[in-house]
Amino acid sequence: MRILWLFFGVALSAAEVAPPTFRYLPDSRVALESSTPDAVIRYTLEDRDPDKSAGVYFGPVDVPVGRVLRARVFSPASSPEGASPVLLIAGRPQPSTLVEVTQNRDWKNYDWATRHRAIVTRNEQVKPDILLLGDSITHFWGGEPSDARARGPVSYRKFFGEFKVTNIGYGWDRTENVLWRLRHGEVDGIHPRVVMVMIGTNNMNINTTEEIAAGVSAICEELHVRLPESKILLIGIFPRGAKADAGRDKIAGVNRELAKLDGTRNITYMDIGRVFLEPDRSIAPAIMNDYLHPTEAGYERWGDAIAPTLKKLLSN
Repeated sequence: MRILWLFFGVALSAAEVAPPTFRYLPDSRVALESSTPDAVIRYTLEDRDPDKSAGVYFGPVDVPVGRVLRARVFSPASSPEGASPVLLIAGRPQPSTLVEVTQNRDWKNYDWATRHRAIVTRNEQVKPDILLLGDSITHFWGGEPSDARARGPVSYRKFFGEFKVTNIGYGWDRTENVLWRLRHGEVDGIHPRVVMVMIGTNNMNINTTEEIAAGVSAICEELHVRLPESKILLIGIFPRGAKADAGRDKIAGVNRELAKLDGTRNITYMDIGRVFLEPDRSIAPAIMNDYLHPTEAGYERWGDAIAPTLKKLLSN
């Protein structure tokens, strides 16, 4: 992939208008900026340089793979300098965290399609107060649709027993799988008061910090569009592994990005990972016996950490 700057064979003088600068956002859209006060950026996606008939730039642009965005700065009408050289920016693929897809990574012992159908059917029968959305860490807490692998039935009843709850956690899910599920019936016809979201750990080994955060943000946006009255309780990705390591540092980086979503789109963000750690930052087998999935004692800590906030969101 090449990014070309066209200066038409001449050097810029101090009086000439500088071309726009750009950056790729985590979702691969292109953001443009100009250092010229009161200037207008115009752009095209067809094979022509922008002139004053081209569209005005107002916000990030989705540039398809194989296409080129051409951008140019036009100085204010009162300025004699005119237009800048043209900046060419190639489109690049969206990160995998944003490309919705069904999941088939654990097909030998986990029937993803059957669970999806069970949740869509449940939507027709039960209108939940609370929706639990995530991967196996959420799924194995318990609840309906039921699963023999539930690890925290006692704490589940303690914290959710008085409410109508649907658990739409799935083992092995990544952000892209959640996006598919949200767009294919798993929140249709329901209006939960609170949606708790905790997702991203299965993306850790294949995506960057920014890509994972973009995927989680896209999930929250999808929920907000489809369930505009629901409160979103976004939980930071939990620490994993017996000891602190580079993987834990990456999780912390993602969570710092997720914290920026707090207060937007009905989102309340909580990072409760510390409740699973010992004083030396290790994880005890009694809390996560595989250093990833909570035990009953681990789910008890999760419930205790969110209970006051969950109660407040439900009361609102």
